[in-house]
Amino acid sequence: MTDRIHHRPMTPGANYFEALVGGTDPALVSEAADRAAQLLVRGTREVGDAEVADRLLHLADTEGIETIAEVWSGSPADSLAGCLWRLYLLRSWVYAEPVRVSREFEAGRTAQVARVVAGVADPPGPEQLKAMVDEVLRGIAGSDFADVLLRAAAFARVVATGRASLSDRTDAEVQRMLVLSEQLETAGHLELEQGLA
Repeated sequence: MTDRIHHRPMTPGANYFEALVGGTDPALVSEAADRAAQLLVRGTREVGDAEVADRLLHLADTEGIETIAEVWSGSPADSLAGCLWRLYLLRSWVYAEPVRVSREFEAGRTAQVARVVAGVADPPGPEQLKAMVDEVLRGIAGSDFADVLLRAAAFARVVATGRASLSDRTDAEVQRMLVLSEQLETAGHLELEQGLA
């Protein structure tokens, strides 16, 4: 029997990890997401500049929803970053499928209180829905963020109600929109009570 030679395990230094090619450190992504959300929501209200509001509105158009998703999609629903992700996702959907959104919203008009809070023109056509979702997102820079969240929640709840009444929508589709509505509403109340971080 031969003696085995044991080697001390390699202890990689900092350069080893820096040289690795791969994904971004999740902690850094989370930190960047939170910081960007803070600046967008809290910083812009102090400035109150219409140009800032317009840039915010078109952030997904200029940077791409995929870029925004990479930064914010993993954030909790009760955080500024998580709320921004949900708002931009809602806007992207309205722009991608305005006719379908309009049909679902129209079908959900039985939710009278939510419809009034959502602030959509009557009757809600695709262009009115685009204008409403843009107005809600412009509110990030110009008004109370809790109001933005509650209006978006009301809109999502009306759509969820509409989806539930349509025979060509699945329970999963209804549930997704209902969860989005509940997340935004909860976040809106948290913003009112203590302010989201």
